[in-house]
Amino acid sequence: MHRRLFPRTLALVALVATVAAAGALPATAESPTPAATRLHATIDAILADARLEGAQAGVVVADAATGRTLYDRNGDRRLVPASNTKLLTSTAALALLGPGHRFTTDTLTDGRRRAGLVSGNLYLRGGGDPTMLAADYDALAAQVAADGVRMVTGSLVADDTRYDSTRLGPEWAWDDESYYYAAQVSALTVAPDADYDAGNVIVRAAPAGTVGAKPVVTMTPPNGYLRIDNRAETTADGETTLSFERTHGGNTIVVTGRIAVGAEPTSDWMTVWEPTGYAAAVFRDALRRHGVRVLGPTVLGRATPADATPVARHDSMPLAELLVPFLKLSNNGHAEVLTKEIGRVISGSGSWPAGLTAISEYVADAGVDTGTLRQLDGSGLSRRNLIPADEFVALLAAVRREPWFDTWYAALPIAGNAERLVGGTLRSRMRGTAAANNVHAKTGSLTGVSGLSGYVTDADGRMLVFSVVFNNHLTSSVKELEDQIAIALASYRERDGGTARATPPVAPESPRTPEGGECSWVKPIVC
Repeated sequence: MHRRLFPRTLALVALVATVAAAGALPATAESPTPAATRLHATIDAILADARLEGAQAGVVVADAATGRTLYDRNGDRRLVPASNTKLLTSTAALALLGPGHRFTTDTLTDGRRRAGLVSGNLYLRGGGDPTMLAADYDALAAQVAADGVRMVTGSLVADDTRYDSTRLGPEWAWDDESYYYAAQVSALTVAPDADYDAGNVIVRAAPAGTVGAKPVVTMTPPNGYLRIDNRAETTADGETTLSFERTHGGNTIVVTGRIAVGAEPTSDWMTVWEPTGYAAAVFRDALRRHGVRVLGPTVLGRATPADATPVARHDSMPLAELLVPFLKLSNNGHAEVLTKEIGRVISGSGSWPAGLTAISEYVADAGVDTGTLRQLDGSGLSRRNLIPADEFVALLAAVRREPWFDTWYAALPIAGNAERLVGGTLRSRMRGTAAANNVHAKTGSLTGVSGLSGYVTDADGRMLVFSVVFNNHLTSSVKELEDQIAIALASYRERDGGTARATPPVAPESPRTPEGGECSWVKPIVC
């Protein structure tokens, strides 16, 4: 497989070409300009912040066109990247699946049909679509009814065999299991709303009308698959202290705490145990509403026969559109589904190992030195992922030559842009600075881990690629330091002696994020 030139190689080629043309080394190769010297001093001062004492930092900045490195601090050090990992997954998905790739969910029958009676099974076959809403299952059921089916004598078979049965990624924390960002991965699932956090249900609790009564608890979508154990109480006054927990290995959600009469309702996103069964339950309810009766039980995980007859079909949005909620909101489930889908399409195995092998081969072909990193999931939730900052920079520079680059670049979060599906996880960061509506970058957050990698246009109009990865910090957030670096790069001017300054720029306070999550401005997390 041909390996493309990556930024370090590009820099060498550019230098050789300059020497050949001019007959001498350019002055910048031997002596940095005053502006470059000030830029180094500025970033050094940012990294000397007390919040990074005892922590690790990898920071690399390069000219996107020439590959010339402008700054490198521990660029080759392997660090836990958190959601910066999605840069590898998303670019590989575009290259290997294509921007037009869609997921298909369909229904089929294997029995003899006479009038409205099917003497056999009805199959719900999952294609991995992480954007399937209850409304989409309702539309599928309406198609089944419109095809004339009124009764199925056999079972409703939920076919999730496009992917393997491994539901959780390697080294995912056990205590993250019930949180929306650590949902189980299945080829057949349900998303509760248009954020498309598949494998989740939204639980909402509102105060009862009388003191001492239990709050009114509802779920979106409504379903009988999960059970609510409501132990909470409505009080006369006081702070809302409601808590939602799903028990391990089951689908009972325990609601505890207090909420005052007249208080605003509170909501939480909770993962579902076994999303295949969740999807089947939502679909069976939809069939019933449309007058279709399935007499047999629901059966999970059985493959659809090759000669089954198609009845109804739903195609997802193309990957180019899915990139927006995926990258803007840092959707972990999308990353994991795409990893398994890559494996299925490339090698016929819808598994993490197969998908990660294909991702590694793609990024290696793009110029990333895959011998220096380890990727064990698609989203970055695993703490066993280790990726040096300079390999992110290599990838960011290389993919600018891809035909889908503009689509991918637009899908990255954009600093300081208040529109939720434009600014994404950078929506409230770097507002009112030179980086606002300029920096396109992927964020990353785990406890003790923070990252920002992407693109910035400097004051000379050059596109720079950069990666900032912090590990092992004890303070709750170091995102302000990432922002200071990005603002310094956006303000950097080299051509006229420069405005790059030797003191760190002031960055607006950045949001805090929980373990595994990114700020989404809808979900109940601290932003």
